[in-house]
Amino acid sequence: MKLRGLMLYIPVALLLTPFFIAPMLVIGTESVAGPRGAASEYVKVFANQGIRTVLSNTFYVASTVTIVSLLVGYPVAYVLARLKGRMATIGVFLIFLPFWASTVIRSFAWMILLGRNGPVNSVLVGSGLIDDPIRFIDNGVGLMIAMTYIMVPFIIVPILNGLRAIDPNLSRAAAVLGANPLRQFLVVTLPLSIPHVAVGCAIVFVTSLGFFVTPSLLGGDLMMVSMLINAQANRLLDWPLASSLAIVVLFLTIMVFALLRLSQLASRRRGRSRAGVVA
Repeated sequence: MKLRGLMLYIPVALLLTPFFIAPMLVIGTESVAGPRGAASEYVKVFANQGIRTVLSNTFYVASTVTIVSLLVGYPVAYVLARLKGRMATIGVFLIFLPFWASTVIRSFAWMILLGRNGPVNSVLVGSGLIDDPIRFIDNGVGLMIAMTYIMVPFIIVPILNGLRAIDPNLSRAAAVLGANPLRQFLVVTLPLSIPHVAVGCAIVFVTSLGFFVTPSLLGGDLMMVSMLINAQANRLLDWPLASSLAIVVLFLTIMVFALLRLSQLASRRRGRSRAGVVA
């Protein structure tokens, strides 16, 4: 049985080795090939004020997009989890409908919508809410709106799966004990959905760290780390610095998933300890 289980990993290893592991080894080797020593490029990443600002901008944008995606995605997932039959199918279809268009097309669409003479400003000016068009592009606002639109489905799916897995009898039992709908949600639904919320937030946050197309089109002067890596590798030909930046982002990504895994294990231990006390 163990041998059969190990054989299942062979296709995964054959896929990851040439397309992920080997390139990462090349990048890792390049990152320590700087002219001023093996660790010089990593020192530059954390010592250079400009690079630190780019990393700060990246984490700020990724964090904001994750929070807004959660605020938008959780209510949508909650409603979808309670739909039945054809309505549920239509709702899920609408969630995945944006994936029919590429990220480039969706980013260009938001450039048109949020432009100075675009539909959004035209409606706001025409309705009298504002006197002059608002500058959405090139200041981070349009970037976060577009990234949130792109990332919301990625947070809806794990939360929706988690909400559908919750036994409805738990909410009924809470109602029998006198809990109103809000109390049922806060005591039963929300705590049980937290692990799936954490998974969705991790996916959105980590994916947002590596966004390139949308920040390039809508970010303007707000540079993110993917844009900096591209500039160092393709324009300045500073491959050691670009490689060290990529390794730093990879390490931070691994840390996010490691913290998520540790929180899941801690949650399971608390659940087992509570079960033992009740028993």
